[in-house]
Amino acid sequence: MAKTQTALVVPDETLMTKIYIIRGKKVMLDSDLAELYGVSTGNLNKAVARNIKRFPEDFMFDLTKTEYSSLRFQIGILKRGQHTKYLPKVFTREGISMLSGLLNSDRAIRVNIQIMRTFWKMEDMLLTHKDILKKLTELEKKLLKSNTRTKKSEEDIQRIFIVLQQLLEPPQEPRKQIGYKLPKKK
Repeated sequence: MAKTQTALVVPDETLMTKIYIIRGKKVMLDSDLAELYGVSTGNLNKAVARNIKRFPEDFMFDLTKTEYSSLRFQIGILKRGQHTKYLPKVFTREGISMLSGLLNSDRAIRVNIQIMRTFWKMEDMLLTHKDILKKLTELEKKLLKSNTRTKKSEEDIQRIFIVLQQLLEPPQEPRKQIGYKLPKKK
């Protein structure tokens, strides 16, 4: 069996910066997707228009002028001459998944897989943070109910914050050096 290619086309951090929350949904702009797939925005939108039945409102929608202005301000594309003739389309995770059926190049397939994995990673991170927040809220309620602060409870709280800090900032492992190593001179 042939080994599938899993090399990253785009760094995950770059993908995460191209995911926005609009109307309460995580979405990506048509222009960002086109750039990632290596096609023009016009060609991407033509492919979508030819297959519009595949893209209901919860898979893809056009931004309003207000949403677009707000987004342009957030991401800093207020440079002169960078106005668009048409309001951009945005795609939800399901819409991006549907795009994979339209774009069949190797790059589009690899990028699509990577985008799906990035969405899942972001969801996992959010769930983890929600769990931590829930536990903290429960602890805070418990401490407020008891209304007694002892040295032991203060120490417990300190330990909790140390553990939280470790969870939110995983330690950086030293990178292993790769490649040929020159012998040390004597």
